[in-house]
Amino acid sequence: MRKIALITGATSGLGRAIALRLAKEGYDVIITGRRKERLEELEKEIEIKYESKVYSLCFDIRVYNQVEDAINSLPQDWKNIDVLVNNAGLAAGLDPIQKGVVDDWERMIDTNVKGLLYITRIVSPGMVERKSGHIINMGSIAGKGVYPNGAVYCATKYAVNALSQGMRMDMLPYGIRVTQICPGAVDTEFSLVRFKGDKSRADQVYEGYDSLIADDIANAVYFAVTQPAHVDIQDVLVMPTAQATGNMFHKEEKK
Repeated sequence: MRKIALITGATSGLGRAIALRLAKEGYDVIITGRRKERLEELEKEIEIKYESKVYSLCFDIRVYNQVEDAINSLPQDWKNIDVLVNNAGLAAGLDPIQKGVVDDWERMIDTNVKGLLYITRIVSPGMVERKSGHIINMGSIAGKGVYPNGAVYCATKYAVNALSQGMRMDMLPYGIRVTQICPGAVDTEFSLVRFKGDKSRADQVYEGYDSLIADDIANAVYFAVTQPAHVDIQDVLVMPTAQATGNMFHKEEKK
């Protein structure tokens, strides 16, 4: 029987790459996000390229009732989710705490922490009942070390780190694996969202070195989910060779 993977935040970046990789490898995939047109585009791409089935759910992960209604609306043959990839997340702004924008804080906390909790709360009971499943939480280097002007974003990713550890304890009696994957700098829409559409500022983040790309993280997810049942890849930190910490890079000067 084909396995089912649900990927949140699948409309761009890491989520999109993970959905494509798992579909390529024979998973049927449930893709979720807020941008319906992008979900439809990804659904068509998967159907054209691969033999996997795909099901789209358009909702805002920050709103519990929307999450609950979306998951409960799944047809019976889509309900037994084997892999939950908690990928939806964002950074908003890069400000010192005394100049922080409260709306930015709310968006990060609601998406990165509460959204992860909401969908896990709804999906995990099925895994517990079947005594089978795998939860992948997308952490960050920001959850391993704090950097200036990123206190709240880092706090949300430290929360993901703590939640991953706690989930692993709670899921232990049921044979459910929990993996946290923590990327460093990945060239996606991440910085464009953080800087609210300022492309020139976002592009500067990735200049002067070879950053990660979304497929690098999709590879890490696939590696984790394809281990034998007795193996849990618990915590993975994936960094560009040119990055040592959240804010320390070796960049080549422009010639």
